[in-house]
Amino acid sequence: MIGSGFGGLAAAIRLQSMGFETVCYEAHDQPGGRAAVYEDQGYIFDAGPTVITAPHCLEELFALSGRRMGDYVRLVPVSPLYRLQWTDGVAFDYVADEAGLIEQVRRVNPADVDGYRRFADYSRQVFQKGYEELGAVPFLRFTDMLRAVPHLARLRADRSVYATVARFVKDEHLRQAFSFHPLLVGGNPLETSSVYTLIHWIERKWGVFFPEGGTGALVRSLVRLFQDLGGTLRLRAPVDRITLETADDATRHVVHAADGPPEPFDAVVSNADVHHTYARLYRGIAAAGHRQRRLERMAWSMSLFVLYFGTSRRYPNLAHHTILFGPRFQGLLREIFHGHRLPADFSLYLHAPSITDPGMAPAGGESFYVLSPVPHLGNAAIDWEAAATAYGDAILESLEQHLPGLRAAIVTRRHCTPTDFAARFNAHHGSAFSVAPTLTQSAYFRPHNRDPDIPGLYLVGAGTHPGAGVPGVVNSAKATCDTLAADFHVVRN
Repeated sequence: MIGSGFGGLAAAIRLQSMGFETVCYEAHDQPGGRAAVYEDQGYIFDAGPTVITAPHCLEELFALSGRRMGDYVRLVPVSPLYRLQWTDGVAFDYVADEAGLIEQVRRVNPADVDGYRRFADYSRQVFQKGYEELGAVPFLRFTDMLRAVPHLARLRADRSVYATVARFVKDEHLRQAFSFHPLLVGGNPLETSSVYTLIHWIERKWGVFFPEGGTGALVRSLVRLFQDLGGTLRLRAPVDRITLETADDATRHVVHAADGPPEPFDAVVSNADVHHTYARLYRGIAAAGHRQRRLERMAWSMSLFVLYFGTSRRYPNLAHHTILFGPRFQGLLREIFHGHRLPADFSLYLHAPSITDPGMAPAGGESFYVLSPVPHLGNAAIDWEAAATAYGDAILESLEQHLPGLRAAIVTRRHCTPTDFAARFNAHHGSAFSVAPTLTQSAYFRPHNRDPDIPGLYLVGAGTHPGAGVPGVVNSAKATCDTLAADFHVVRN
């Protein structure tokens, strides 16, 4: 196993539960990949994923070996799921229960209540097909895709999320409220397939959760489970390359890690960036070079600017998750995904975990991170070393409209830019979510869970099917490990 992000840990746990002897290599000094944790002066910052949905995906990892997730970590429900705010003063509490959500729709535009009900029913249908039936099924052959085509056509998967929502509701605030979700998995709402409206029903069905102690506590619980099952985790063990050896018609993958001897394995599951896997880890192998060139022709998700900061005071009436829409929506999205410079304005996601778990900040203080989608490095050659501080200042100035006295109350501050994503996580173009989730880059057309030309190489994580987001990468592990188990004639759990 290369990498210990959520996809890697989920796959490692599944493999260990099936009886495979699994070694997980992690380049950094802590597990979790992009779900790292920063601590400073008593403030705890989850660096990566903070929206936990579909908790049954995680519970299943523990149930495989007869354990209970509750004995390892506690997930706390968050309500509202999100608070949405616009520059014209309109606010919307995005809740899970139908009556509460319909009341929020009615407050914004009573004429859209019926349209919302029809959208919710559509989202439920997409969920049943796209998530329950296909979410953890690998698309390894084109015939797998052909079987899904009639269903995708009936659901008009060729339409974008925004265009689909716009067919049901007319108010622009509500169109944005029910179409922003692709941004959480690296997609452009104006281009991402309507299949991703299933996220709405996932949240309606199961809600949104936060792990007590932060996302880092959830990572630690998965590591503990993996090790309880006998798995081996090697931290500070970056893999330089993987070579292939063939003997007796079997292919062995020899892992060359830093500060250690080469180690042969029957199979490798890579949770590393998919481009890095082929361009760096398997460099020199013809099939990997072919895959690398194909990946470089694909569209990649946007990147992120993330600002972490802690304050010496608390803020009343604050939601755990807040979406702050800027003055533009469609124009800003076009600049984020296709522009060649940093947009002058922004829409923001504000995470305030100490609202749910006060232990994330010192007494009397608040822990935050704010995220701004920005172009990836392949589209916009921004000098982030020069631009980052001023961009962060502009974001804080904007936030002060919602958090009075913010800048004077900041105790600690740090940022992460697209350059950091590229350098720290080997992310191609500094993309935060790997290959963009467009219709022509989904399912069979996405990098496969099992490489078709390199025997024994499997992929998990955002770069393979079904895609990014915690449920996505955890389900990718299920699809991948089921495939690996079948290849090695192992009975699956």
